[in-house]
Amino acid sequence: MDDTGVSHTRSPGIPEDAKGSITDFDGAYVGTPPWDIGYAQPALVALVEAGALRGRVLDVGCGTGEHALLADSLGFDATGVDSSPRAISLARAKAEARALGPRFVVGDALDLSFLDGRFDTVFDSGLFHVFNDESRATYVASLARAMSSEANLLLLCFSDRVPGDFGPRRVGEAELRASFADGWRIVSLDLVRMIVTFDAVGVEAWRAVIARNG
Repeated sequence: MDDTGVSHTRSPGIPEDAKGSITDFDGAYVGTPPWDIGYAQPALVALVEAGALRGRVLDVGCGTGEHALLADSLGFDATGVDSSPRAISLARAKAEARALGPRFVVGDALDLSFLDGRFDTVFDSGLFHVFNDESRATYVASLARAMSSEANLLLLCFSDRVPGDFGPRRVGEAELRASFADGWRIVSLDLVRMIVTFDAVGVEAWRAVIARNG
């Protein structure tokens, strides 16, 4: 239990302190972590197919880079950021193998100030739900600084409808809306399936399109 009073359960392959700050995911990438399914999340692909991408694209907490690779394959200027050097190395290898050219950099999602310029579309596939309350607020502020006015965040995270306590922290609709109440506008929010390596059907997840206002 952290100082917010929220109990967290460690997921396989995730460092013990990852629920508060992303410090070292390298150990997870020695094998295949639960979120590394080898392709872009179908729920996010559906948004892309509906025309959600525009401008410069950032895949934050990109892991091995599937969403940045997807954006690049469609002709967008794409950047992937992850705290794990091993994950970034794997992402770069994928890009080379597929003859694609997104930029992949090691960096902290809680401080994206090292990025050059602002992004018009941001992917968050399974990152938001790893933070505790304090770090979550820091993360949202970090996103805001990295995004252009009226940019869109395409977010996918575990829902509180997932039974049990296996895996990352569950997120309720109210807390998701509260996290993006100041300076943001929730364009859409719906329940979908998030694919994970331990469940071929996937788990219930929130998919949100969230616009940055100003």
